[in-house]
Amino acid sequence: MIRALTVLAALAAGAAGAQTITAARYDGPTDRYPHGVLGDEIEHDSLVVTLSNGRDQAVRWSDQIVFEDTAPRLADLDGDGAPEVVVVEAHERLGARLAVWWLVDGRLAPMGATGWIGTRFRWLAPAGIGDLDGDGAVEIAYVDRPHLARVLRVVRVTFPETGMVALTEVASLGGLSNHRIGDETIAGGLRNCGQGPEMVLADAGWSRIVAVRFANGQLSQSDLGPLGPGDPVAQIDARLTC
Repeated sequence: MIRALTVLAALAAGAAGAQTITAARYDGPTDRYPHGVLGDEIEHDSLVVTLSNGRDQAVRWSDQIVFEDTAPRLADLDGDGAPEVVVVEAHERLGARLAVWWLVDGRLAPMGATGWIGTRFRWLAPAGIGDLDGDGAVEIAYVDRPHLARVLRVVRVTFPETGMVALTEVASLGGLSNHRIGDETIAGGLRNCGQGPEMVLADAGWSRIVAVRFANGQLSQSDLGPLGPGDPVAQIDARLTC
């Protein structure tokens, strides 16, 4: 059974109801999930957001779940002008999942997630958030097990009921990666050079830089050139500039 989270610092609903999230960070360093994929065996058990009134609010997972991530990502998923928080969580037995948090009645709450990968010490790395195919709906892209499976997956964000979010896979493409074991950062991300958004990543062997576009329900890739001597992450990140 997955244990519940704890509200560490909750604002009164009347005071927080009109607030929006302006920043987010992880806190509560812990070594209870010693995967070490991000360079050390320290992950975090708490998510802290700063609200537009300047006050912080935080929640902490129990001993089964951690935030195994580089940083929370703020993105307006529902088009209301206020950002939600996209994170990577890891379960002690089931590995990682992508999850969305936002304010519900003034309190920070988890409102939807992908399924867990299913095995301990299996991770995913976000690759981009936005309307990737121009249809008006927001998608989130991530690389499923960037060191093993190396599959880019795109999930569409929908809202089947008030206050909840569904993340439904709509496309996948193998042979891609955006993270090497031990790196503290995720390589690449989303860019738009005037022809719509595309994701910049590495091929599975970390020998080429590639751009991937999502259109008509399909993912397609184009080659941006070789990865030469030096830091491959820096080379990939440099291609985010058009």
